[in-house]
Amino acid sequence: MISLEHLTLRREQSLILNDVSLEMNAGENWVILGRNGSGKTTLLEMMTGYLFPSSGSVKVLGYKYGECDLREVRKEIGYIGPSLMEKLSLSDPVWEVVATGAFAYLRFYQRIPADVKEKALQLLEDMNLGELAQHAFGTLSQGERKKAMLARCLMAEPKLLIMDEPCAGLDLYEREKMLAEVNRLKQRNVSVVYVTHHVEEIVPLFTHVALIKDGKLAGSGPKAEVLNKEMIRETFDVPVEVEWDGGRPWIKIVAGGHLI
Repeated sequence: MISLEHLTLRREQSLILNDVSLEMNAGENWVILGRNGSGKTTLLEMMTGYLFPSSGSVKVLGYKYGECDLREVRKEIGYIGPSLMEKLSLSDPVWEVVATGAFAYLRFYQRIPADVKEKALQLLEDMNLGELAQHAFGTLSQGERKKAMLARCLMAEPKLLIMDEPCAGLDLYEREKMLAEVNRLKQRNVSVVYVTHHVEEIVPLFTHVALIKDGKLAGSGPKAEVLNKEMIRETFDVPVEVEWDGGRPWIKIVAGGHLI
């Protein structure tokens, strides 16, 4: 599905990524986990072809970047991130914002096909947003907007869905509603790569985790093997204990522990 080989990114004197290699296979759903500024979003930008490494190679869905038409690759990739949400019209009705995902538009300036509208409305129903379909996008809560963005991504039936901190800024209630929708993606034929710095967002959907620290790969593999107290402490510099409940990890800070 995704092959990242020896990725290095330099900006002037700074080393943003340092020899990162990852293999994400079909049937696996990955979380990229790490502190702020560790290089997580940089990796996503390379997966979507909006940023190229100083050295190394990127291969996504069978396409090797630098040897393919990235416009064709992106048709098979859904993306949720803060930069996209900022570009959408807050005055358009929610169903119309969702429908733009069928064509990767930011806004419609022509008649919208009836089947596209019907599909958008059905996706909103599936995410319990049907009653808000006619509301202006800007009237939705942050959590509702992010669920609508997920519906928008699914309009094009992507093979790969990349999510950059979709729960950032959400309260506990809105976060759990969003994570419930993320977990339901296992019912769809789509592979997921999800970036976060919160361990508790790793719902049962996810099978594998990559830990990133200071632009380096600190560990990667099946989540139960990677998410232990030693590796989390090494990645976040905080002493923790890890508990699992229903395939989902939870951490607690060790009382009296010392930050590294």
